[in-house]
Amino acid sequence: MNKGSRIYVAGHNGMVGSALVRCLASRGYHHLITRSRHELDLLDQRAVTEFFAQEHIDVVLLAAAKVGGIHANSTQPASFLYENLVIETNVIHAAFKSGTPELVFFGSSCIYPKFCPQPIREEYLLTSGFEQTNEAYAIAKIAGLKLCEAYNRQHGMRYISVMPTNLYGPNDNYDLQNGHVLAALIRKTHEAKLNGLPSISVWGSGSPRREFLHVDDLASGVLALLESGRSDGVFNIGTGRDIAIADLARLVCDVIGFSGSLDFDRSKPDGTPRKLLDVSKLAELGWTPTITLRSGIASTYADFTEHVQRTGYANA
Repeated sequence: MNKGSRIYVAGHNGMVGSALVRCLASRGYHHLITRSRHELDLLDQRAVTEFFAQEHIDVVLLAAAKVGGIHANSTQPASFLYENLVIETNVIHAAFKSGTPELVFFGSSCIYPKFCPQPIREEYLLTSGFEQTNEAYAIAKIAGLKLCEAYNRQHGMRYISVMPTNLYGPNDNYDLQNGHVLAALIRKTHEAKLNGLPSISVWGSGSPRREFLHVDDLASGVLALLESGRSDGVFNIGTGRDIAIADLARLVCDVIGFSGSLDFDRSKPDGTPRKLLDVSKLAELGWTPTITLRSGIASTYADFTEHVQRTGYANA
């Protein structure tokens, strides 16, 4: 990959895709190709094939996916399995057919086994059972990862997969039912402070531990991987540090300035007990994250309040 490469960022309006566009543009990559879902439906195989045939793409960053938190995954398993399978197979196969030599597929740390040894190494994938609340999403993502491996082995392509930890940052989904935990906590805490509420409700017991990576750090990690010339494999991307959900909620309250209490709703699922990535493979390339959790939450909260002021709670 070089500064003149034609790079297609699939899902450029999402949290991950928009961070990739910001990072690439800031580093001088000037042939960035994007399409909204209205311009290109990635569920339409013919449209995707024609798009790749026309655009002569050098690198694909496949950040488009159907994503959501525990509630969305557990209540929409058919949608998560079907849509993710179709998107990834359409894009990966069209990239191969058109001769696109390099591709990055975005998996997720949540596709590792539920009771994985910690920290989680890449080779632990498929060594035991999934977390049931996101089984459909995990199966779809593993299929995409394995499809990349298969095209490399059979056709000599240079398709790699990255496994980001829990992400947050600008353009996150702040929906209380379908969003991820950190975004939901930011919205709940903001509304509680605004309305003078005495407490906020936190799903689960608060004991599970999670690792959080700012999406701009993810983008810089992906670029470091591409610029390293690695041609295949699976790479974890994270901070190597985790935090209990209860402590995360307290940190969000502190950053936003909410002094009320936390009510843990134990009727809601906890999910995987702990999920901490071993990030040594990427560290060997000289990459480390630079955004602390506190500063990242503060900047994300500023993005959230700007979004609410500009659009109200539409898509928040």
